[in-house]
Amino acid sequence: MIEYEKFGNATKNSYICENIRKMGTKEKLIKRFTTQPKDFTFEEVVRLFKIFGFDLDSKGKTSGSRVLFANEQKDLSYGLHKPHPINAIKAYMMKQILNFLVVNDFINKEE
Repeated sequence: MIEYEKFGNATKNSYICENIRKMGTKEKLIKRFTTQPKDFTFEEVVRLFKIFGFDLDSKGKTSGSRVLFANEQKDLSYGLHKPHPINAIKAYMMKQILNFLVVNDFINKEE
């Protein structure tokens, strides 16, 4: 727990506002992903997996476009290819990622 008294109210309010802003950004990205947009980029997938505690691994010099997202705490990993030449994730890949995140209790599937 942070002791706000020694910093005064201005710092306390700044701290709370900053955390709300960050939380809002994460929630917006998750909500955008669950709508399965056609223009969801690879960079957004990286940010999404980081929200859930995954680290990006390029699998070495010979991996080409293959990447691995690993969550050591839950002993989980998810591999995929970076899209090219277009940066948008294909619809079937979006469904597979969503299924993985739902099955492993990172996202609650809204019905």
